[in-house]
Amino acid sequence: MTVALIDYGAGNLRSAAKAFERMIGELGLGETVTVTSDPETVARADRIVLPGDGAFADCRRNLDAIPGMGEAIDEAIDRRGRPFLGICVGMQLLATRGIEHAVTPGLDRIPGEVRAVEPADPALKVPHMGWNTLGGRAAHPLLEGIHLGPEGWHAYFLHGFHLVADNEADVIAVADYGGPVTAIVARGNIAGTQFHPEKSQKLGLAMVGNFLTWMP
Repeated sequence: MTVALIDYGAGNLRSAAKAFERMIGELGLGETVTVTSDPETVARADRIVLPGDGAFADCRRNLDAIPGMGEAIDEAIDRRGRPFLGICVGMQLLATRGIEHAVTPGLDRIPGEVRAVEPADPALKVPHMGWNTLGGRAAHPLLEGIHLGPEGWHAYFLHGFHLVADNEADVIAVADYGGPVTAIVARGNIAGTQFHPEKSQKLGLAMVGNFLTWMP
């Protein structure tokens, strides 16, 4: 069993890999983690993770620059039904498009667009950086055992844009930052977190563990 972390020059791969390896060990799973830019490895993987840091357009260009990677992602998601997780900009790339500086097509897996975070309170700075609790919008296996609400566990965010989904049912958790900010999306065998699970301590490790055992 293989968890493939896609290396396209746009993610905190070492920290993410360590978080997945830790939870595989704690849960006693027989999976291995591989950081890869090889489309064939991604297409054959049992679970796929797409990290991402930086600007939406740059991340999309980096992903497109790997011949065959788009097709490998389609193969894994659509034809093999493998669980797929996007992290930060990797989650944003699931949208139909991003409008950061220019309109850039996304992977169009979660219909919607990536827009600037605009807190109602002008005292709140953008980018949104730091720790926030999550408010659940819908039950989902990725949220199992995670304490939500104002007194719940905290997740670490660092972003100036977020995915505004066309269908509210695709949003399973939000953070409050002068208004709701999309924190977790999910549809079928695809999910994404705006926060960084690998930096989110208790909540993040629980989320990673839930992804590793998720059978959509």
